[in-house]
Amino acid sequence: MSIVIRDVREHELDSVLALNNNAGLAILPLDAARVHHFYEHAEYFRVAERDGNLSGFLVGFGSGSGHDSSNFAWFAERNPSFFYIDRIVVASRRRGGGVGRAFYADVQSYAELRFPQLACEVFLDHGADPALLFHGSFGFKEVGQHVMPDVHVRASMLMKELCSYPWVRDTYGGVLPDLPWTRERKAASLHSERPTGT
Repeated sequence: MSIVIRDVREHELDSVLALNNNAGLAILPLDAARVHHFYEHAEYFRVAERDGNLSGFLVGFGSGSGHDSSNFAWFAERNPSFFYIDRIVVASRRRGGGVGRAFYADVQSYAELRFPQLACEVFLDHGADPALLFHGSFGFKEVGQHVMPDVHVRASMLMKELCSYPWVRDTYGGVLPDLPWTRERKAASLHSERPTGT
């Protein structure tokens, strides 16, 4: 069966919370209020659906969002414009089946229209080799390490240049055509005031 990547729906937030909190030590736990905050404010909040079931989710924020993560702040101190993947979770029964790759293809196609770089982190304290290999295969490179002060977790900070961004910026000047695949989430567009292009 094919993998469908689409915007999350509000009635799915409990399922998203369960996926997150069953993901193991590589993902920080969430509560219902935090998931709802993501729903209200995240620029990118999409789920994967396979065989009619949720198989995972990805949450991301643009650099102008004022996101309150310490890892986001680490990137913001060093880079003026980037898109940050806050978390990606794939259900354990779906790992290795292409869901993560489908998410990264989708989030990159979203980000490269708007930002010159894609940023994320991998926690290093709990068997990071598969995650580092996965990200390396997508062209991410470590640009530093950061210890998250609130949870004392060490993270490898990864970035990837988005080579299509300069062409999109120069061609469209920060005003993308109004097409279904170029539109931002409605909830996020009400809360963010990201400057166009750099």
